[in-house]
Amino acid sequence: MSTATTTSAPVLFLAHGSPLIAIQENDYTRFLAQFSKDLPIKPTAFVVFTAHWEVESSTRITYTDDTYHTIHDFGPWWMDEMFAVQYPAKGNKELAIRIHNLFNQHDIQSDLDAERGLDHGTWSLLKQFDPNASTPVVQLSVNPNLSAKDQFLIGRAIRELQHEGVLIIGSGVTVHNLSLHSDVTESWALEFDDWLIDNIERKNYDALFNYAEDAPHAKLAVPTPEHFVPILIALGSGEPEREAKVIYREYAGLLSYLCYQF
Repeated sequence: MSTATTTSAPVLFLAHGSPLIAIQENDYTRFLAQFSKDLPIKPTAFVVFTAHWEVESSTRITYTDDTYHTIHDFGPWWMDEMFAVQYPAKGNKELAIRIHNLFNQHDIQSDLDAERGLDHGTWSLLKQFDPNASTPVVQLSVNPNLSAKDQFLIGRAIRELQHEGVLIIGSGVTVHNLSLHSDVTESWALEFDDWLIDNIERKNYDALFNYAEDAPHAKLAVPTPEHFVPILIALGSGEPEREAKVIYREYAGLLSYLCYQF
């Protein structure tokens, strides 16, 4: 890896929401594009924990220096334009090994994966962040069955990478219940995110680790945890003394586009 930079990269939780953000122009995609332009440094690499790569046995880490294949991980009923999207970013074996070693030092089971491509939890966001795919990417899986505290500790294990210019991203959604269909953002969805924001700002980690029991409407907002755990991983990767702040908040019905910088 390169030597440490004088300016650290932020740690982000970004809502990937609908895959359509890869090809649409709207308030959110304009925010992502502008935010990337306003970063204090050009990232040396992106490290992305994606909700669309679930592995229970260990944290898997993409391991290649070659160009990734683009995974179109959505149903065949999606429009042809979505299947035409390609995101030809390259990987970074050296960084992948570094992450693997950091996990080993923290007794976190991980494995290198030389076959996995980039899923839409990664490329839908990076198409806006780095449209030319000029920055190396290392993609990581999530294990939704781990405790909330264990998710936090996974992030903490690689915290130091941000000081070398690596941009760590948790890609998920806080309020994500696709079984409910509504064009209206109901009060319970707002209350869940309000609770989350309040406890992040107060650094109330005990409450956050017990969100499933303590947060209002948790079972509605998070019926399955795979899309929620990336925010806990990103929280762990952030420096504790740094102020966590909401950088974007919007809703598409019951789908939250809450984004955080740690």
